[in-house]
Amino acid sequence: MFWANNKVTPILTLVIIVLLPIYTGQELHADTIQEGDLAFLSVGVGKYDFNRRKENGAELRVEYRSEKKIGIFKPFLAVAATNTSQGFVGAGVFLDLFVGRRFVMTPSFAPHYYWGGNKKLDLGHWMEFRSQMEFAYRFDNRSRLGMAISHYSNASLGDTNPGTETGTIYFSVPIN
Repeated sequence: MFWANNKVTPILTLVIIVLLPIYTGQELHADTIQEGDLAFLSVGVGKYDFNRRKENGAELRVEYRSEKKIGIFKPFLAVAATNTSQGFVGAGVFLDLFVGRRFVMTPSFAPHYYWGGNKKLDLGHWMEFRSQMEFAYRFDNRSRLGMAISHYSNASLGDTNPGTETGTIYFSVPIN
């Protein structure tokens, strides 16, 4: 299956980042003070392990996305749980890239503490790294509706590293 090849996902993400601004004729830029440095509460609901379908579950995710900057990045905190008794708690960094006024691409990366796992799917280690690319539409009130693809991997810290992907729909509300 196409998404099962984990080498393809980063390449596809890079191609989308490069081609979307060209296709839309818009300039791609990191957030600026004109765009507003706002904190967000983001809630996501998604299809867990959609690529391999060993678990065939749902994932609920809640994130606090800070307005503070560390260089060009912003920190975030996250907690997620699946209906298959697996869960994640993590913290990492993200970057908002605006395409015109309405569209935002948000790559992010975070290590997560992982628990759960079973005979169908065990991610192989308590430490999992999650990378994600989100594409969102920005409303006048600055709230966002987006969709994302994320990948969990233990980077071969464990004896096995099956990894998995989640497709998520996010709603993000500014909180400051």
